Amino acid sequence: MCGIIGYIGRQEAYPIIIKGLQRLEYRGYDSAGIAVLGDGEIKLHKCKGKVADLQKHVEGKDVSGTVGIGHTRWATHGLPNDVNAHPHYSGSKSLVIIHNGIIENYNTLRKGLEKRGYKFHSDTDTEVLINLVEDIQINEKVELPEAVRLALSKVVGAYGIVILEKDNPDYIIAAKKGSPLVIGINGKEFYLASDATPIVEYTKEVVYLEDEEIAVLEYGKDLRVFNIENVEKTPYFHELEMELEQLEKGGFDHFMLKEIYEQPRSVRDSMRGRISLDKSIVALGGIKNYEQKILNARRIIIIACGTSWHAGLVAEYLFEDLARIPVEVEYASEFRYRNPVIYEDDVIIAISQSGETADTLAAIEMAKEVGATIIGVCNVVGSSIARATHAGSYTHAGPEIGVASTKAFTAQVTVLTLMALSIANKKGTIPMNRYNQLVYQLEEIPNKIERVLELNDKIEAISSIFKDSLNFLYLGRGYFFPVALEGALKLKEISYIHAEGYPAAEMKHGPIALIDEDMPVVFIAPKASSYEKVVSNIQEVKARKGVIIAIVTEGDETVKELADYIIEIPESDEALMPLISVIPLQLLSYHIAVMRGCNVDQPRNLAKSVTVE
Repeated sequence: MCGIIGYIGRQEAYPIIIKGLQRLEYRGYDSAGIAVLGDGEIKLHKCKGKVADLQKHVEGKDVSGTVGIGHTRWATHGLPNDVNAHPHYSGSKSLVIIHNGIIENYNTLRKGLEKRGYKFHSDTDTEVLINLVEDIQINEKVELPEAVRLALSKVVGAYGIVILEKDNPDYIIAAKKGSPLVIGINGKEFYLASDATPIVEYTKEVVYLEDEEIAVLEYGKDLRVFNIENVEKTPYFHELEMELEQLEKGGFDHFMLKEIYEQPRSVRDSMRGRISLDKSIVALGGIKNYEQKILNARRIIIIACGTSWHAGLVAEYLFEDLARIPVEVEYASEFRYRNPVIYEDDVIIAISQSGETADTLAAIEMAKEVGATIIGVCNVVGSSIARATHAGSYTHAGPEIGVASTKAFTAQVTVLTLMALSIANKKGTIPMNRYNQLVYQLEEIPNKIERVLELNDKIEAISSIFKDSLNFLYLGRGYFFPVALEGALKLKEISYIHAEGYPAAEMKHGPIALIDEDMPVVFIAPKASSYEKVVSNIQEVKARKGVIIAIVTEGDETVKELADYIIEIPESDEALMPLISVIPLQLLSYHIAVMRGCNVDQPRNLAKSVTVE
């Protein structure tokens, strides 16, 4: 969840490191720090707060040098403060480390080091790790790469680490297990980071480290990679497809708003090359070799976290409705701990925006051990989940910088819809006329999202009325229940207003007790198979003086008479409406958060890529 950046070359490192930290700040923003190696010394500066606070902190200080590392933190071990901020020195201050992950046995390691005379200045597991490396280096009389290898063999947990050594300014040591690290190569220079966003400006040639691999980045020499068993590995070079302009705000006030407005394009990109209207063909090349496995699956188990879990709930309706395959949707964080029953003929679909979600990765590995087929749906090319699964489909949403996912959700639902349609057609479980209709209507979704975005001013006006509310309730039935959950999550994440999503019928089993004239209730109520039932639920809320905001199909007159505020969206097939109905909920949460003065792109306590369990 933390952000890591490093550089070794002949340019001044500080500007590269700071710019990289700004690009990575969505991964954590409790504290930030840098260490630059120059003139035979390590120049370390760090402080609590954001990268901007670090920049102020180093004003007027010596940050010269051509080798450097930087870190922006999401706190795990130890409070967010100056002392616990990264980088961390070893006891002799000859080594310095940055770390993303959790060392689970750090307390045992720390006690052993304390017995050998080591003193600790922070509460972090990271300081324990760098002292362990130094202890091995001194006592075993080995070079730093070997000391790192031996130290990591004693570690239990996840790590993405980068280490500098004061007396060896020509190399950086990096290693990973569970936490992502990507290395960029530009001639004799090396860049490394938690993801590719800080690297794309300098090079498109990258290597993604695999778990338990250690890399030696030595200026002017070839990249050297070996594993924890000391076996040399041949790095595989990838070409980045990311463009620099995708990482800028492009005139928008926030990344989140930019990404909301990018959804017509991101949904279109997620369909590009996968739909042929003239032939009524839906095909996903990434799963072609495993289609038969899906067709013959006993069931599909979807594992995900957060917004991706909500996309998985939409997929449950799609696969069961269209392809007639039983589906279970599981929180990855719970799935792996409850000793689940998994069969060899199960298909696991793992969904993750970053492709690095630690709980989802762990669940994948457990399912693979029993022989299940694993299909990945993620956004980041070369990510850990993309490499760990048997097959999968990228969403092509482009980089998502705002911590609260928006375009990732609609891109995931788009890909899962294509997958369900393709399987349903091959199984013969969907009438051809409905299949053709869905394919045609799916192609129209980007245009319909554009029409919803034209309602921004109206949604902003509604937001101004409810910006000071303390609680919200979101209700929907069928395909719109996951949309209700997603709408509530967005509001919680960025505005800090308590919000709950429920199936509309479940309102009578408890939540109705909360409804009064101060409770805004958001109904996702477009025309669908459950429409009449939802109208009844709206009447129940109205009778208890609840304030109703309704998302309805254009031209709806029934709900218009009941609701206090309506937002009309274009009509589409019920199975595709989650892609349209979620857009006004994203805008509602965005505008409320802005009006409350919240940091929309970096909400408190959250990070974009959850790489710890």
